[in-house]
Amino acid sequence: MGMEKTKGSREGMEPAAHQEPGAADGDARAPGGARGGGSRAIPGNRERRTPAAEEPEGRGEPPTEPGEPAASSTSIRADEADGDSNGPAGHGSSGGGEEAGPAGLARLSLPARIFVAITVAVVAVAVAVHVTMVFLHVAPDNTVSRQHSDAVDDYVLPEFEQNWKLFAPNPLQQNVAVHARAAVTKDDGNTETTGWVNLTALDGAAVRGNPAPSHTQQNELRRAWEFYANYHDDKSRPVGLRGRLSEQYMKRIVMRRFGTRLNGGSVERIQLRSAITPVKPPPWSQERMDLRTKYAVQPWWPVTSADLPGSDS
Repeated sequence: MGMEKTKGSREGMEPAAHQEPGAADGDARAPGGARGGGSRAIPGNRERRTPAAEEPEGRGEPPTEPGEPAASSTSIRADEADGDSNGPAGHGSSGGGEEAGPAGLARLSLPARIFVAITVAVVAVAVAVHVTMVFLHVAPDNTVSRQHSDAVDDYVLPEFEQNWKLFAPNPLQQNVAVHARAAVTKDDGNTETTGWVNLTALDGAAVRGNPAPSHTQQNELRRAWEFYANYHDDKSRPVGLRGRLSEQYMKRIVMRRFGTRLNGGSVERIQLRSAITPVKPPPWSQERMDLRTKYAVQPWWPVTSADLPGSDS
């Protein structure tokens, strides 16, 4: 019995930090009452309240929960500061909870919105005009395109020219070559006419085997001849201003290739002709056609200083 009492008294003398708060009173009285039944008091086993459990005067903080350290005044003030900065319902300035303002045109001033509206309208009209002009240029002949052909051509040519037709494409079924010859005056005064020079064949030879042929070698002569043929009638007479311009253009192209002197004489006149050869149908086709080359010879053109290479007039 004496040993048990000593053990119970030692348990009651353990430091308060190692006991559950609120259970110290019962634990301290239990050994003496339950086991010994005596009235001897155990030293140091009186009921005490720790400073952490005491409520500070003048503040409404809740008491500290058992097993948790008391909250310091510094942390309480920090929490209050955070609550003030966050504002009601936790919508603080740093939380990104503010609603976004009106976006787009609504943010612009009235003059800026007027400027944007005018710009959009102008661009829309310009695009509509451009699409309409190109459509009339590539569409089959109709009343509108014939009535406004001059306006359409002035707008489309040459920057926006389209070398195709809409709705009814008609690929070329013939090879067209451009030949030229010259009348030269010898130093002794005699006149000589050179043979026909196949300018198209010369361009083709320059393109074959060339990995990066120039636009001039591929298209200059061909497009110039198409321009010439479109603005000349069946009797090789020019049609309007474009017909006369096409003649000057062709003469300059030929003179740049011939030069001012040819075959030991000075070039005085030049003449062009087209050689048109139909493309042979494929073997499986039942089509029959005349494959002989047809020539369309143009009149002689005198050469002036304006037709010579390097002339700006």
